[in-house]
Amino acid sequence: MVRNRQKSAVEPTAREKRSTPAAVAEAVLEKQLDDITTILCKGEKGKSRLYEEIMAMVERSLVRIALRRSQNVKSTAAAYLGINRNTLQKKMVGLGIDRDPE
Repeated sequence: MVRNRQKSAVEPTAREKRSTPAAVAEAVLEKQLDDITTILCKGEKGKSRLYEEIMAMVERSLVRIALRRSQNVKSTAAAYLGINRNTLQKKMVGLGIDRDPE
């Protein structure tokens, strides 16, 4: 027996889901990533490293943004990103980001 499920007052409609700030940002990001992947794939031969390259770019950008917004205070930048300070430090080393305050 299949019951008709009524929509909860809390459940967003399909249209509302598409117009949330996160959904709008995701659509913008997807368009930009489409352009970036086109640039990176030109002339590439052999095994693709596209996923790794894109993920490193995104992570590097997020870390730089967090550091700028926190005036290079790593614990504040880590909290902004929702990660541990030690994790942020490891990511910075792995991504080649050197941002010690002078």
